[in-house]
Amino acid sequence: MAATLAEPITVTPQPSGFGAQVTGLDLSRPLDAATLGQVKDAWARHALLAFPDQPLSLEALEAFTLQIGPFGVDPFIKPMAGHPNVLELRREPDETSKNFGAGWHSDWSFQKAPPAATLLRSEVTPPVGGDTLFADCARAYDALSDGMKALLAPLQAVHSATRAYGTQGAYAKETEARTMQIIVSTEAEKTLTHPLVRTHPVTGRKALFVSPTYTVGIEGLTYQESHAILGFLYQHMTQEQFIYRHKWTQGMLLMWDNRCTVHFAEGGYDGHLRVMHRTTVAGDVPV
Repeated sequence: MAATLAEPITVTPQPSGFGAQVTGLDLSRPLDAATLGQVKDAWARHALLAFPDQPLSLEALEAFTLQIGPFGVDPFIKPMAGHPNVLELRREPDETSKNFGAGWHSDWSFQKAPPAATLLRSEVTPPVGGDTLFADCARAYDALSDGMKALLAPLQAVHSATRAYGTQGAYAKETEARTMQIIVSTEAEKTLTHPLVRTHPVTGRKALFVSPTYTVGIEGLTYQESHAILGFLYQHMTQEQFIYRHKWTQGMLLMWDNRCTVHFAEGGYDGHLRVMHRTTVAGDVPV
C-alpha cells in the first residue's frame, strides 16, 4: 500500500546545487507516484540525495531501490546471503587493509551499461572519519574551454576493472585480512570503450566520464598521450570547487548518479566498526 505523506517532502540543496538533503519521507514504505516523481526530479537536479534517519531493513532498501529502477549487476564482490542484490561494505575494528572505495571512480564504469544509481545506507556509523567525497563531472565539463571540449568530443575512453579486481590488481596483491569477500577474476581484465564525454539521458547535460580507477586509456592514442589528457582531467574534475564532502550519520541513505559524478571513500575510522549496505540501479549504455 502506498505511503500517505503528512506534508510535502523538503529538498535542501547544497550551496552549489550539487547534492541535496531530502526530509519528510519514510522510505520503509512504498512511495506514491507523485512523491516518487518528486524524488526522481530532485535526484536529476542535484545528482546525489541524502535521506537522514531511515531505519531500513534490507527488504525495505531493496524495495526502495526497485522504485528507482531495476537492480544493476554487481560483479567481483560476494553479496549478502539471501540478498543477491545487496553488498555489505563491512570493516571490522581490527582490520588494517585499505578501506574499500579509496580511489576516485564511477561505480562499475567498465560495464557495457554501468549503473545509473548507487544507493548506500549507513548501518553502523563510526564516530570519526569515513566521509565520502563526490566530484561534479557536469560542472567540471562546463568549466572547460571550448577548445578542450572540441578536443574531447570525439574521444572514446577505455574502461577496465583490471587495476582493482584483475589477477594482478590491487586486491589480488593484498596481504592484510579483509572481511568483505572480493572476487579476483580474469573477467576484470576485459576492456570496453565509452564516450569520454557522456550525455545524461534525463537532463541532457554533458559530463566527463572517466576515472583513475577504471579508465585505462583513450582509444587510438598512445599511453603518453592518454596519460597527459587523463591526468589533466583528473586534476581538473577533483578541484575543490567541484567537490561535495558527505558526512554520514547513523541510518542515513545516500543515492547518487554514476552518470555524472565520481566519488572517493575516505578512511580515518581505524579501530571502529563500519557497516554499509549497498544496492545499484541498472543504467543505459553511455552516449
